[in-house]
Amino acid sequence: MAKGKTIRIYSEPAGGWGALKATGEALALQGVAVSGAKTLLRMNQPEGFDCPGCAWPDAKHTSSFEFCENGAKAVAWEATAYRCTPEFFAAHTVTELSAWNDYDLEMAGRLTHPMTYDAATDRYLPIEWNDAFALVASHLNGLDSPHQADFYTSGRASNEAAFLYQVFVREFGTNNFPDCSNMCHEATSVGLPQSIGVGKGTVLLDDFEEADAIFIFGQNPGTNSPRMMSDLHSAARRGAKIVSFNPFRERALERFASPQDPIEMATLGFTQISSFFYQVRVGGDVAVLKGIMKAVIEADEAALAADTPRVLDIEFIEGHTHGLDDLLADLRATDWDEIVKQSGLSRDDIQNAANIYMNAKNAILVYGMGLTQHHRGTECVQQVANLALLRGNIGRPGAGVCPVRGHSNVQGNRTVGITEKPSAALIDGIERAFGFRPPAEHGNDVIATLDAMMRGDAKVFMALGGNFAAAVPDWVRVQAAMRNLDLTVHIATKLNRSHLVHGKAALILPCLGRTEVDIQADGPQSITVEDSMSMVHASGGRNEPASPHLKSEPAIVAGIARATMGPDSHVDWEYLVASYDRIRDKIEIVYPIFQAYNERIRVPGGFHLASTARERVWATPTGRANFLVFEGLDEDPVQSDPDALWLTTMRSHDQYNTTLYSHSDRYRGVFGQRDVVFLNPREMQKRGLHAGDRVDIFALSLDGIERVIRSFKVIEYTLPDGCCGAYYPEANPLVPLYAFDQKSRTPSYKSVPVRIARAASADAGSTYQAATVGATGAQHASQ
Repeated sequence: MAKGKTIRIYSEPAGGWGALKATGEALALQGVAVSGAKTLLRMNQPEGFDCPGCAWPDAKHTSSFEFCENGAKAVAWEATAYRCTPEFFAAHTVTELSAWNDYDLEMAGRLTHPMTYDAATDRYLPIEWNDAFALVASHLNGLDSPHQADFYTSGRASNEAAFLYQVFVREFGTNNFPDCSNMCHEATSVGLPQSIGVGKGTVLLDDFEEADAIFIFGQNPGTNSPRMMSDLHSAARRGAKIVSFNPFRERALERFASPQDPIEMATLGFTQISSFFYQVRVGGDVAVLKGIMKAVIEADEAALAADTPRVLDIEFIEGHTHGLDDLLADLRATDWDEIVKQSGLSRDDIQNAANIYMNAKNAILVYGMGLTQHHRGTECVQQVANLALLRGNIGRPGAGVCPVRGHSNVQGNRTVGITEKPSAALIDGIERAFGFRPPAEHGNDVIATLDAMMRGDAKVFMALGGNFAAAVPDWVRVQAAMRNLDLTVHIATKLNRSHLVHGKAALILPCLGRTEVDIQADGPQSITVEDSMSMVHASGGRNEPASPHLKSEPAIVAGIARATMGPDSHVDWEYLVASYDRIRDKIEIVYPIFQAYNERIRVPGGFHLASTARERVWATPTGRANFLVFEGLDEDPVQSDPDALWLTTMRSHDQYNTTLYSHSDRYRGVFGQRDVVFLNPREMQKRGLHAGDRVDIFALSLDGIERVIRSFKVIEYTLPDGCCGAYYPEANPLVPLYAFDQKSRTPSYKSVPVRIARAASADAGSTYQAATVGATGAQHASQ
């Protein structure tokens, strides 16, 4: 662990000089103080590269200063001066590296050569690219069935790489596509189409300039999508009401100093972001949403009785929606006392939020994974849509539903075909573009992939980016199963935990990063990405590659495909990779929505993929937007244990997904440590605990399996009663594999029933790495 473990109050606003200082420190830490600063000036620019961090849109790629603290850290991490070479692997066995923490693994630097695992020496050894491709091909072609292989995709993969990947896998003969969306926003992809006909948001950046009210549910933009703070900052300063709901009082949603505002920077000032901040209980968002809707319909009934203007947008409802009567009946039957109990908020608080919503001409409803990662996450998302529909807040300027996606191209991956459930249109499109018909049966998502690994049915696992072994739920059990795979393949820029949780054979294939120039047979190439608001634009790196031995993601995918499918492949892989324009031409054939793809990405800012819901065209079976009923209030299964706490996992401020930029969490006042659990004073007193005590955290499992993380330090923090919090992925072993949304199959990371007890041992550190090391060491000792 890092030195200097302290807990101290951080009283400054989010952003401001603290963010600039942290940016400079990140660049210096990676040895790129000067070159990294120059690289940042090319980020999110018309001729530059897209931020490798979050998916929040840019101001049309025309700003001279369009990056945030965490985006700068992502660039520093990728543009680092450090290198993870064959000499590094020669000096360290995999068993030894397994004892390193995740921060130190990535600090080894950029991968420089393709590497293969050697069981005799317990080391990764260099391998030639063609030999690596041949090794993958031999394993894939030796399977009894294509369905014994699973192909994971991280959201950072480009449209071009993701498209080639899914074409290859479908030609290989399976639809096994577990992807990062399965673990985060699948509830959006499943829930919104049933409500409004599209699985994406309905707003653009311009809408934030016209919104009278912005409601934010289960989202921490200051850490997870920091460029969003510029839009919230502007909205707050012009008087828009911002109402936030979250168990944690996130600093950026309280007050924010914009580094682009010279007055705030010069005066050490800040802007209050949230007009009201309500600390909802973990699992209480549906209660809040139904409470606001109940207040809205009660106000509408009062207006109707008084013969005053209606609160509901009746013209919109009658012309565009279906199912209002069922929703009204459910809301009328929902008791206010139960709403208050489940939400953890007072009725006055909920009424106040409802009043703001009713008085706003235009309202935007924003939500994040605090809503989606629950047992009934899909239905929770649909309640956001219900609330928007009641007042016609979809399909007009300044209004709409805004799911905030995570990684920079997670939405684009899905748009170009990364899905285990191929539609008839996708199958027809691939046949039209390539002359073969892919399989139609649904493949494995993340949960099905993990189940297959646990059963021993999976044999090969390939990952296009990401850190799968750390990101998954229940990973103490899952990682043991992953080590029984015949082959694991990881396409990556830096060393991470997943490369150490390897199969009997394993490959690490190093790829170019977003910041680096990509030269193919026809010259320098640009890739494309889609942001959270369906804007598609080009991205072209300018830095020299970290190693001459790196290949681009499209080139690696094409190399594996060519070796696996052989000369009889329906796809001319070399031809496509020679010029990415040709890949985009094929995407356009499969997906006509990309009409004139190559021409439109050459326009600064790119182009918008039209949303039918934004145009008030409803691609649902009813032909209308649907009000959908959530029965009851429980987002998660009821617990009978009186000592149960609902644990939510979250990221620290110095973290992006599973990548750690340090062991600190500046805004929450936690420095140099991550093995912590946040509890309020009342819950501490009930258990006889004090700040600094060490506790063991047990999942209240239903399958008789003990799931525990040990010796976590108690931190006193303002949270609702009955709740606690711990960092992801350290707390992932507590999330049972069976705990997921039954409709979207998204794991319930944000709602884990747990019991806390004083630690059996006072020794610190027996947490994330220790569990991994124990399992890894036992495996290697048996080899």
